[in-house]
Amino acid sequence: MRHLLTNPATKNNVYYNAGDIRVDQRWDSVPARTKPVEEVFDSVENSGAWIALLRVNEDPEYNSLLEDCLRELKQLSGRVIDDDKKTQEADIYITSPKRVTMYHIDPICNFLMQISGEKQIHIFDRKDRDVLPEEELERYWSLNDYSVTYRQELEDRAKVFTLRPGTGVHIPLNNPHWVENGDEISVSLSINYQYKDDRRKNIYLANYYLRQAGLNPKPPGNSQIIDHMKASAVTVGRKIDNQFKKLKPTKQSATKI
Repeated sequence: MRHLLTNPATKNNVYYNAGDIRVDQRWDSVPARTKPVEEVFDSVENSGAWIALLRVNEDPEYNSLLEDCLRELKQLSGRVIDDDKKTQEADIYITSPKRVTMYHIDPICNFLMQISGEKQIHIFDRKDRDVLPEEELERYWSLNDYSVTYRQELEDRAKVFTLRPGTGVHIPLNNPHWVENGDEISVSLSINYQYKDDRRKNIYLANYYLRQAGLNPKPPGNSQIIDHMKASAVTVGRKIDNQFKKLKPTKQSATKI
């Protein structure tokens, strides 16, 4: 697996963080990365590291693996994934013993498959507003703020799954979760896909700006008409903004005038 660190298809998609990580730690406050990822990989047994090889499906062999996994998932779940998805990707996570992956939410639908080692994943319900307030969802979709707030007093609301080689778990879009690795190095394969429908994101984006203006917007799902108006307004706003960017003169053209 080390060849993926330098493989042209995946080299630029490698991320890691290492050190003492808490469940409630923010992604933007992890220890500084001071070592080459290759060095961290070679000492992963005791470096307290989480190494993410992102979009490994850009490598043809791993893309075939992704297609095989999705085919099997569709057969087992009975879901017509192809009708809903906009993109599909595969990531590989290599984790040091006892390492914690902090509490967060993701913008994708995820199937996490365990290849080697053992870990426990704690998954919360995205519909539980004590766990995940509307304001946090609005900030997440508007600012790409992955660091939602972990509330220790609500930990008993999580469903805890033990992942062993050959097992997996589904993590729905925006369900908060955190992971605790076992006593061995863990290797996991993450199958991800994004939905074509951007309405959820656009409604939360509209609500974020309405709240910034001092209003108290209704959450998605209260009114189909209002949800449609919010999503449409954001879509139109993006199109207008893109048109203005196209019309904006460049420095070169401004010099010629």
